Amino acid sequence: MTAGVFRGLGRFAQRPETGSFVGLIVTYAFFAILGGRLFLGAPGWSSWLNMAAEVGIVALPVGLLMIAGELDISVGSVLPAASLTVAILSGHYKLPIALGIAGGLLVGVAVGFVNGLLVTRTRIPSLILTIGTMFAVMGLTLGFTIMIAGSTGVFIVPDPLTKALFGAALGGMFQVGIFWWAGFAAIIYALLHLSPWGNWIFALGGDRDSARNAGIPTQRLTIQLYMLSGFAAAFVGVMQVITFGSAQVAAGSSFIFNSIMCVVIGGVLLTGGAGSVIGIVLGTMTFAIVNQGIFFSSLNPDFGSIIIGALLLAAVLSNDTFRALAMNYAGKKT
Repeated sequence: MTAGVFRGLGRFAQRPETGSFVGLIVTYAFFAILGGRLFLGAPGWSSWLNMAAEVGIVALPVGLLMIAGELDISVGSVLPAASLTVAILSGHYKLPIALGIAGGLLVGVAVGFVNGLLVTRTRIPSLILTIGTMFAVMGLTLGFTIMIAGSTGVFIVPDPLTKALFGAALGGMFQVGIFWWAGFAAIIYALLHLSPWGNWIFALGGDRDSARNAGIPTQRLTIQLYMLSGFAAAFVGVMQVITFGSAQVAAGSSFIFNSIMCVVIGGVLLTGGAGSVIGIVLGTMTFAIVNQGIFFSSLNPDFGSIIIGALLLAAVLSNDTFRALAMNYAGKKT
């Protein structure tokens, strides 16, 4: 029986999301003690789940890119660009809301296509390229918004059906985005863990040259991953403009590093080739709990960044520890 327990623990330690799962439990317990009933009740759950849903939708495809050995910094500019596209088309020009949403999503896909094309056609690291794309999109968004609307913000009044689909709050607290996040997670889980596409992504992050020699369409796959990342960021932008009824040029910058932190906390290697969708979801939940749990506790909110930084460092160290244990366990089996 003892041997069976150890085998079970060994298999558990081998999972890429083990560190993020342990981190989630410890983090939630910590803020449950400090936050009390308010944090444990609906106000606490809705607070961190609403935040996790928005950043989680962006973090999922960013995680796929990181598993493939790439980065996408431009998500922070795609989000406001998509929001303002919807607001300008359907708010300023009064076009049907469906056209506005389609236009916003198309912006995200187009930026992702450009990112993928540049990454696959040049030798410049994706970090540098997507930073350049980010500033270019920011400039274009600001310039066109002021030229068309005469200000840096545009208002929109969505119809009830659109509001219900993208901006409703169930019970006045839980945003409908939580369900969209669950849908994104299910689809991307199937792509990464249940389809051949997932094996290609892991191979791409492990050794791009070997993946290419094995017949994997590395360039096409990279472009598709960037397009998926752009689409997800644009989708969150659509949700935000429908929820709040307005779009601002300055929105979205926090999603750049927040999404990367969620992915790293979730156990994805910065060097690529390892990670899981479950880990990314757990990492996103952990990040949101810390971010929102501070406001339910007696802690000084000014120390929030310190706690998040410590969490990131602890997550990286724990993930490395569990990975070493897993390799040790695998070595003993052989």
